[in-house]
Amino acid sequence: MRLHRLDLTAFGPFGGAQRVDFDDLSAAGLFLLHGPTGAGKTSVLDAVCYALYGSVPGARQSGQGLTLRSDHAAPGTRTEVTLELTVAGRRLEITRQPPWERPKKRGTGTTVEKAQSLLREHDTAAGAWKDLSRSHQEIGEEITQLLGMSREQFCQVVLLPQGDFARFLRADAEARGRLLGRLFDTRRFAEVEKRLVERRRTTEARVREGDSALLADAHRMQQVAGDAMELPDAAPGDPGLAEAVLAAAAVARSTSRERLTTAHCARLAAESAQAAAEHALAQTRERARLQRRFAEASERAAALEDGAGAHRDALERMERGRKAESVAPALELRESADAEHTAAAARAARARDLLPARFADSGAAGLAAAARRTAEELGGLESARRAERRLADLVAERADLDRRERDDEDVLTEAGAWLAGWDTAREDLRARVESAQEAATRAEQLDGRREPAQRRLKAARRRDDLTRELESGRARALASGERAQAARSHWLDLKEQRLNGIAAELAATLADGTPCAVCGATEHPAPARKVAGHVDREAEERALTASRQADERHAQDERDLGLVREALAAATAEAGDTPADRLAAEAREAEELYARARRDASALHPAREELRRAEQEHEHRTRAQREAAVRAASRVGHRERLDSERLVLEEELTQARGTAAGVAARAAELEELAARLTDAADTARLAEESAVRLKAADGRLDEAAFRAGFDTPRAAADALLDAAAHRELQRLLDARQSEEAAVRAVLAEPETVAAARRPSADLAAAERAAASAAERLRTAASAQDAAARRCAELDQLSARAGDGVRRLGPLREEYDRVARLAGLAAGTSADNERKMRLEAYVLAARLEQVAAAATARLQRMSSGRYTLVHSDDRTGRGRSGLGLHVVDAWTGRERDTATLSGGETFFASLALALGLADVVTDEAGGVRLDTLFIDEGFGSLDDQTLDEVLDVLDSLRERDRSVGIVSHVADLRRRIHAQLEVVKGRTGSVVRQRGYRPSGRRGSGEE
Repeated sequence: MRLHRLDLTAFGPFGGAQRVDFDDLSAAGLFLLHGPTGAGKTSVLDAVCYALYGSVPGARQSGQGLTLRSDHAAPGTRTEVTLELTVAGRRLEITRQPPWERPKKRGTGTTVEKAQSLLREHDTAAGAWKDLSRSHQEIGEEITQLLGMSREQFCQVVLLPQGDFARFLRADAEARGRLLGRLFDTRRFAEVEKRLVERRRTTEARVREGDSALLADAHRMQQVAGDAMELPDAAPGDPGLAEAVLAAAAVARSTSRERLTTAHCARLAAESAQAAAEHALAQTRERARLQRRFAEASERAAALEDGAGAHRDALERMERGRKAESVAPALELRESADAEHTAAAARAARARDLLPARFADSGAAGLAAAARRTAEELGGLESARRAERRLADLVAERADLDRRERDDEDVLTEAGAWLAGWDTAREDLRARVESAQEAATRAEQLDGRREPAQRRLKAARRRDDLTRELESGRARALASGERAQAARSHWLDLKEQRLNGIAAELAATLADGTPCAVCGATEHPAPARKVAGHVDREAEERALTASRQADERHAQDERDLGLVREALAAATAEAGDTPADRLAAEAREAEELYARARRDASALHPAREELRRAEQEHEHRTRAQREAAVRAASRVGHRERLDSERLVLEEELTQARGTAAGVAARAAELEELAARLTDAADTARLAEESAVRLKAADGRLDEAAFRAGFDTPRAAADALLDAAAHRELQRLLDARQSEEAAVRAVLAEPETVAAARRPSADLAAAERAAASAAERLRTAASAQDAAARRCAELDQLSARAGDGVRRLGPLREEYDRVARLAGLAAGTSADNERKMRLEAYVLAARLEQVAAAATARLQRMSSGRYTLVHSDDRTGRGRSGLGLHVVDAWTGRERDTATLSGGETFFASLALALGLADVVTDEAGGVRLDTLFIDEGFGSLDDQTLDEVLDVLDSLRERDRSVGIVSHVADLRRRIHAQLEVVKGRTGSVVRQRGYRPSGRRGSGEE
């Protein structure tokens, strides 16, 4: 990395624009950065760090954003830092602007503008700069990847803070470990330690879990086996637990099988006894059944004998019922005639009760003659009916005329009231139409803003998605790069191994008498032999193929990452830096305004329709008002004609209706009387005819009863049976006959009679004996089943315990292996004599490299007196492997670095810083650091030591480096000609630059 140019504007103590030309300063290899205290020397280094990483070094990084701005800057001048540098063969320009509070363009007050960044690269072919990115995060990641160092490593390696390294020189092992851990990022080794501990805990838990499961199986077997098994006296984690459980299980299985055989024999004996008891119970039950059957038949025979009298009465009743059936038709005929006569006489009496008293004694003929006279009088009222109907029509027409007059008056009143508010309503409707038209125009204007807002929102969401995709793409590219590097390293290792063993590969083709392809000899007394792990050509080619494939995958990931970056730049160019949620809010606001305008504009058509309907209603009301006035004038003469005709008709009707309320009432009276007379005549005639038929039915009934053998018709009616009584009586007779047959059959059975002659069966005793035998069988079967289940469960549990023992073997071996590795990595194992952790071991190797690199310069600075050496000694309870001692060649003794004087400490820490810079640079992938800065510490050196230190720093030019020294020492201004002076003033600091003069000579004392 080489710095070319630094531009500062309103940064730190610099109120205006300042430029630092590092190319001019670096021409001499050494240049001096000096100025009074507080002028801003360190601010120049802060600006370099801020341009690269977006933050300042060390404790000053707590000042963010607005605090980076110069207090001397004009209100309208924005803070800006621009750094031009070359890194990894690429010439880049980084511009960063922190957030700043600027005056508002309109009105008073201030507003805060967001931070901005820009990364550009110089295109040599085109001779112009091209933009790469404007994203703070993307620029930071790109610079970190190119430099291979974090901000902390950069500040420790490039901006060499001598105070930190002096503390590092005197610090204990823990403090050195923390600094080296940050610089070399040994977190992965600490993670290895952590993972080994976690794996040890996991495998230990699995072993303990397996032991617990095995012990649980033993407890379960002890519960199943009972007193046949004793639990082993062992705990989880005891190596002898498995053997003890398996031995106890074998004893329990043997004892359980013996008990199963005993239970089986007991069950066979119980089954034989139970079968004999069941047979005896069956015989007893059969004898008891036959005895009950005989007793029940005897009881039924006695009951039949008791009911013999009732049976004879039933037979006699059945016989009288059959005789009465011949009289049934005459009875039915007489009952029908009697009912008919009773009904006819009742109807005749009811009809006669409705007639006037003068018709009480009239017969059927007299009533018919009176009905004819009433009908003739009714026919004479037809003319009066016509007059009455005409009068009703006149009254209705007169009422309709009055109704139409009232309707016209209502029309005139309503039309007058409606027309009075017509002008106001018309103006309101026209205003609504105009408002809706304005809303339609506004909706068209808002419609044009919706699509751009949606496009920006879509681009912003695409920008956010691509940002996340860029993160994953970088991770994939980094991972594929590491895999490609590992594959290449593997191929180179195999190639080196093959070259080391190429002699054995050539010797494999030698044969006696055949010249050697290398030396030409025909005798081969000691040909090389292939050793174990020999690498042949095929293995090397496979590794080469894998390395090329990994490179291709890494190249593809890089191409994909470039595509994502291009897409992200396009999306950012379209969407800008506005957050997606803000754009979404703007889009929603535009949509809501458009929807509101559309909703208001949607009222245009209804308003126009309402105005059109109102105008039509106005025309209709006006026309109705005129027509109602014309109709009112024409109704006057019509009303007079109707009144005169009504008077004539009323006189005629008064004479026709007499005392009745009207002609219709009089006609109704006559119609009702004629109908009643006709009905009374008809019912009287029917009553006389039914009396004749009743008398004839009585004669026929008397004759039928006498022929059937009954003294009177009433006796025949009492003997008659209905269908239900006949069926019930027949059922009783049939049931008795069936019962007699069944009883005779049972009493005639030989086995039943024989059983009845034997003693009574003792069924309860037989059932108790059978139940006792069944209970003994169930007990024996349960005992056998329990023994079988015990054997099966013990076999299953023993098999499971055996499987658990087999699974625990590899787990226990894995636990022992992982525990040894974890103890070795953590420094707690007996194999680790120095009790050194893995991370400390790696850091010790790095410290050894740093000490070797620092010694090369320290010997020159101290004229060969001092040498830095790494020590593995453990001090107190601290970590071992991070000791740092100095060997004094004058005394030949090794002592602690804390015993060095102030000047010795400075050049020792400077040598340590330069050595650490070399090691970290190599660790970062070989990135060249062509520009270094050394901050303070030269005031503690005498002239001779200062010359030696400057010689060492001057030798850095051999590696094409330039070193900037930040110091107040006045003697350095005479020794170093390339200078950058920071001058402070009341309006802010400024820089003055003096370049290298080739003719000058360091140490001349003149500038």
